[in-house]
Amino acid sequence: MSIKSNEEYEKQRNKQVSRMKSVFDYVMGTLIILIGLFLFFRFLLDIRLNKLYPPDIFDKIYGVLAVAYGSWRLYRGYKKDYFK
Repeated sequence: MSIKSNEEYEKQRNKQVSRMKSVFDYVMGTLIILIGLFLFFRFLLDIRLNKLYPPDIFDKIYGVLAVAYGSWRLYRGYKKDYFK
């Protein structure tokens, strides 16, 4: 193998890894945002969980943090700066 083919292989491999990490970030970011929204707005829902564990301020704080972190994961998946 020549040096050029090794560089092409590394470039192609990095592109595939970057694409997989990006998809993973999109999926995880979406799930984390959904969980955060659920926690933030769960006082509006009539579910058994609210009767067992009534919502409090910590649910809202964690919900906001989860939405912020999930948004960052979506942004990181969009930017794809994994090897820089």
